[in-house]
Amino acid sequence: MSTENTITTLNQLVEMTADANGRARQRALTATVTLGNLIPPTVTFVSQGLALVIGDGAAVAAFAKQLSANSAALALTDQVADKVVLVCTDDTSPELPDGMAFFYAREAEINGFLGEFDVSITHTMTKQNLAKITRGREHFDLVIDVSQSGFHFAELPPLGYYAVGRGLSTAAEACDALSDMVGTFDKPKFFRLDTDKCAHSARGLEGCTRCIEACPADALSSVEQAIAINPYLCQGMGSCATACPTEAISYALPDPDNTQHFVFQLITQYREQGGKSPIILFYAEATEAELAQQMAVLPSRVIPVRLEELASVGLDTWFSALAYGASQVLLVSSPSLPPKTQAVLTQEVAVASAFLKALNQGEERIALTPLASLTQQPLLDDALLEHSEKLLGTKREKLAKALDLLAANVVTDSTMSAVPDGAPYGRIDVATSDCTLCMGCVAVCPTDALKSMGDRPGITFREQDCVQCGLCEKACPESVISLSPGYNWDTEARQQRQVVHEEPAAECISCGKAYAPVSMINMLIEKLQNHSHFQDDAIKRLSMCEDCRVRDIVSDMIDNPDKQMKV
Repeated sequence: MSTENTITTLNQLVEMTADANGRARQRALTATVTLGNLIPPTVTFVSQGLALVIGDGAAVAAFAKQLSANSAALALTDQVADKVVLVCTDDTSPELPDGMAFFYAREAEINGFLGEFDVSITHTMTKQNLAKITRGREHFDLVIDVSQSGFHFAELPPLGYYAVGRGLSTAAEACDALSDMVGTFDKPKFFRLDTDKCAHSARGLEGCTRCIEACPADALSSVEQAIAINPYLCQGMGSCATACPTEAISYALPDPDNTQHFVFQLITQYREQGGKSPIILFYAEATEAELAQQMAVLPSRVIPVRLEELASVGLDTWFSALAYGASQVLLVSSPSLPPKTQAVLTQEVAVASAFLKALNQGEERIALTPLASLTQQPLLDDALLEHSEKLLGTKREKLAKALDLLAANVVTDSTMSAVPDGAPYGRIDVATSDCTLCMGCVAVCPTDALKSMGDRPGITFREQDCVQCGLCEKACPESVISLSPGYNWDTEARQQRQVVHEEPAAECISCGKAYAPVSMINMLIEKLQNHSHFQDDAIKRLSMCEDCRVRDIVSDMIDNPDKQMKV
């Protein structure tokens, strides 16, 4: 079923529902404008159609025969031998169609994307460019991998890579690509990256890696201790943006703010039209055909909201919908969802369930449900809240506001609640008796959850900003910091900046100026008092400010010109 026909079918289903909720849904969907980027940034692929077919001999031969049989329909009759390179990875020699021959290679390394696949083989202990050897080209444009284990291991292979042997593409799709995937193609950039907000690394230490672990296309990597996204590999699943706790990565098509604005307007319009107990159903565009069949038997208060990809929105959008008046939020998954994306959604829903439990609500308020069993999903009809103002701020701030609104009329057992492992919520514990206030933790904190007091030795902490990246824990030379995951429902305590540790400043024994934490100076004196560079009066310089220390060294050099200075 085409997308156009599917949309028509969904519209017809909405229009055919004549009860009060159905009429409210229809008017709300008609009156709410979808916001999006009019001219999104793009990346460009250029393909001349040179294809590599690689795998064991039998599989390659089978594909070659199918290709030969289909070549007339594909207008490739006179070009197959020139456009296709067959590489066999075992010693078999199955019969091939006339004019086609095997190249043999035990191992191959494949990287790249449509129009620029680098394929190297090892021959006589030397890596060689297979495209150059076979066709005098630097790159292959397409790769048709008929091996069962695969030569590219991403769950979502790059554009132009057809993993037929792994079952991710069909042989027919790969055959069609030889004629269809020739020319110049533009693909949107699905993301925005702001490395200043990133919690991945600082000062040589590694912290958060959620986005890398979440990407099914292996488009994200750590390059020189910074997150890098290859836009040619990215296929816009959105799981990296949803997993990112700081908005260093955000989805761009559409922007999550636009999606949330759409949901806010949709629920508002629905309620104004007399609709009751709306259920927001998020689904990915690719599942639209199957969803149309399910929608026919779902209640008319279920309002479908199409997303480019299901993982492009997360907790802040889901809980905002509940705050605006949705009685339930459903996320429709499909078997084609890559495992890493499924894992991100499952983790996010687990966190949502923990929040709902703390709110004395059942986990079915926010549910990830397979498309095939959507009609068996229990549906709720009691909204928790009907907040009439759009929530603003960062995604973390919007989530906190939504949770605070939902918690306002709930009696909770404790101000603290547990969260699943890996969730980016919590505080830190500091063994202050051993803390020297070296400020190593402050220097690496990516969100300013930790800050120095400025006017005196001390550290402050704001719990709402902590994403549990672990950089402070790794940076502490005294190993006195530990992470304490959880969610604090006391809004004031969570948002206030609290003093973690402070102490008087050591005063210079020469001029009396305050210059460093007392504990740090005492620690240095204790560790260095037996060192050869700090014998006699030299140890006293640790108790001096920088200016007095320099003056003391210069004075000593003048008085003792032959003395070798140690400090």
